[in-house]
Amino acid sequence: MTGVRVLVGTRKGAFVLTADGARRDWRVDGPLFPGWEIYHLAGSPADHDRIYASQSGGWFGQQIQRSDDGGLHWEPVGNEFGYASVPGTHQWYDGTPHPWEFARVWHLEPSVTDPDTVLAGVEDAALFRSVDGGRSWSELSGLREHGSGPYWQPGAGGMCLHTILPDATDPERMLVAISAAGVFRTDDGGKTWQPANRGLVSEGIPDPDAEVGHCVHKLASHPSRPETVYMQKHWDVMRSDDGGRQWYDIGGDLPTDFGFVVDVHAHEPETVFLVPITSDAEHFPPEGRLRVYRSRTGGHEWEPLTAGLPQEHCYVDVLRDAMAVDGLDECGVYFGTTGGQVYGSADSGDSWTPIVRDLPAVLSVEVQTLP
Repeated sequence: MTGVRVLVGTRKGAFVLTADGARRDWRVDGPLFPGWEIYHLAGSPADHDRIYASQSGGWFGQQIQRSDDGGLHWEPVGNEFGYASVPGTHQWYDGTPHPWEFARVWHLEPSVTDPDTVLAGVEDAALFRSVDGGRSWSELSGLREHGSGPYWQPGAGGMCLHTILPDATDPERMLVAISAAGVFRTDDGGKTWQPANRGLVSEGIPDPDAEVGHCVHKLASHPSRPETVYMQKHWDVMRSDDGGRQWYDIGGDLPTDFGFVVDVHAHEPETVFLVPITSDAEHFPPEGRLRVYRSRTGGHEWEPLTAGLPQEHCYVDVLRDAMAVDGLDECGVYFGTTGGQVYGSADSGDSWTPIVRDLPAVLSVEVQTLP
C-alpha cells in the first residue's frame, strides 16, 4: 500500500514519522542527530530512499547529512561550502557595512528527476548546487552578483535564502526568496537573475515600493501551474499569475495577513493553505485559536479549518518551512509548531489529528509519498 513519510526538523534533532495510506497509525522515529538544530530535511522525489538534512550547531557549525535508506543510516557529505569571490558588502542591522559570511543551510531542494542533484539556500543569502549527491557544491554566484546586494537586509532570523521554487515545466526557470531582500527570478538556470517584487509594498523600509528589500516569508506553487505563485509576506498574502513579475493582494478576509507558511493542494492548483499569526510582535495565533485557513478560489475567499485543533489557550508559532502536503489521492496536509506538535490532515484540511506532541520546537516539515 502507498504510504507517507513525514520528515521533521526541530531545534534538538530530526524525527521521521511514517504511516500507510490510511494515515491513521503513525510510527515515530528519532531523535536523529539529538541536540543539533535541524533546519531542514528534504526527501528526493526521484528516489524515496534518498534524504538530505541540514544540521547546524553553535559549537560545531554546519553539516549536510545524507541518507540512502529512508533515514535509517546517515553520512556527512560535502561539508566544505565556500563562497566564490564576490565583491561588496551588505548593510547590517545598525546600518554599518558587513561582509558576506556563511552561517547555515536553511533549505534543501532536491531535483524532481535526479536524486544526486540538490540545491541549497544558505545564510548569508546565497544559492549552491550539488550534482553528486551533496559531496561537492558550487555557488550559483549570479544571484549575489546581481548588484542589489548592498540593499539586502537581514530579517529577524538572519539574511537567509529560505525558499527555492523550481519551475516544473522549464528546468532553466526558478524563483528564490530571501529575507529580507525579496523574490528573484532566473530564466537561464541561475546565470542571471532579476528582482520579482513588483506590486509588493513594505512599510518600514526607506522606499516602500523598492525593487528589493521586502521581507518575503514563503512562496508556493503547483507544479502544473508554475506561473501562479502564492506568497506569505511580512504582512500581506500575495499572488502572482505571471511567475513573480507582478503581485497582488489576496488576504482580504483573513483575520490577519501576517504569517510564515503557505502551501498548495497536491491536486488542486487553486486550493491554498496558510496559518495566520497575530502580528510580527505577537508570534501566536489570533485569540489563541490555532486555525489553518484554506482557500479553494486561489485566495479570493478563505475559510478557517479548526476540527481537531486547539481553539483556546494556544500560543505556538508555525515557521516558514513547517507545512507540507502529500501526493495521495485524498491530499494530506501537515504542519508543525514551535510547541512541538505535528498535526496531520488526511482530508485536505477538513479535520486534524496530532501525530506527535512534545517534540522540540519544529523548524521544518516535509513529506515523501512512498510507493
